[in-house]
Amino acid sequence: MIFSLALAIGAFLLANDNAATEPAITCTGEHRQGGVLVCRTTPGARVLLDDVETRANASGWVILGHDRDAPAETRLRVRVNGETVHDERYAVATAEYQIQRIEGLPPAMVTPPPEVLERIRREGVRKGRSHASRWDGEGFSEGFIQPTEGRITSRFGAQRFYNGEPRAPHYGVDIAAPTGTPVLAPAGGIVTLADTDMYFEGGLIFIDHGQGFNSAYLHLSEVLVEEGDVVEQGQLIARVGSTGRSTGPHLCWRIRWHGRNVDPFATLDLQTADLR
Repeated sequence: MIFSLALAIGAFLLANDNAATEPAITCTGEHRQGGVLVCRTTPGARVLLDDVETRANASGWVILGHDRDAPAETRLRVRVNGETVHDERYAVATAEYQIQRIEGLPPAMVTPPPEVLERIRREGVRKGRSHASRWDGEGFSEGFIQPTEGRITSRFGAQRFYNGEPRAPHYGVDIAAPTGTPVLAPAGGIVTLADTDMYFEGGLIFIDHGQGFNSAYLHLSEVLVEEGDVVEQGQLIARVGSTGRSTGPHLCWRIRWHGRNVDPFATLDLQTADLR
C-alpha cells in the first residue's frame, strides 16, 4: 500500500515536472529580415511579435513574419489567460538586397498620368481591404510549395530603378516562365481578391492562408478563381502572363503579414510537420 502510494506520488511529480519544462511556444523558421515562423502554442494564446499581436487558433497554430527592413532585434511574447508565459528577445539576421535596373517600360507605367490616378486609388482601396483579411483557417500549417516553375529573375527585396528612376523595393519574387504556365496555390486559403485588369498588376489574385498571412500573384494572363473561393494546396488558380507593369511573361509572387513584407521563399523551408 505504501509502495503503491509512493509510486503514485512519484508519477504525479514527474508529470508536473515534464509539464513545467515544456516550452510555451515551439516554432519552425528563422528570425531574419523577410523571415517567416510557424509556431504551436496554447490554443487561443495571444502572441506578440514586437508590436504586432495575433492569436493562436483552436489547434494552437500561429504564423509570424519579419519585414524586409526588420531591426536587429525582435521580441516574442506569449500570453495565456492574462499571464505572460514566454517573453524572449532574438537577434534578427540582416539580408543583402540586389539593385535592379529595369528599362523599356511605357512612361505611363513609371509615372502614371493624372487621368488614371483615381483608378489607381480605387484599386489601392480594394487591395487594402484584402490585406486586412483575417481568415480563421490554417492553410499555412501544411507548409508551402512554389506556385510555378521557371527561372528566378528577381529575388525578394531588390531595390529597383524603372527607366532610370528610383522606386520602392521589390517586395516579391519574380519567376520567368512562358505565358500560360500553370500557377498553383502554394498552400490552402481563401481568395480575397481576383481581378483580370489591375493597372499595375494586370491579372491579380490575393489569398489569405490564415491569420492575415496574405499571398499575391501578379501579371497573370488568366485568373481561374473567384473572390470567396477556398482553395487547396496545389490547386490551379491562374496562368502566367505579362499584364500590367511587366516587360515579359513571369509570375511575381508576394506575401504580406500584418503590414510587413516577407520573403515568399522563406515559406518553402518551413518544417511544419515537426510541430504536429
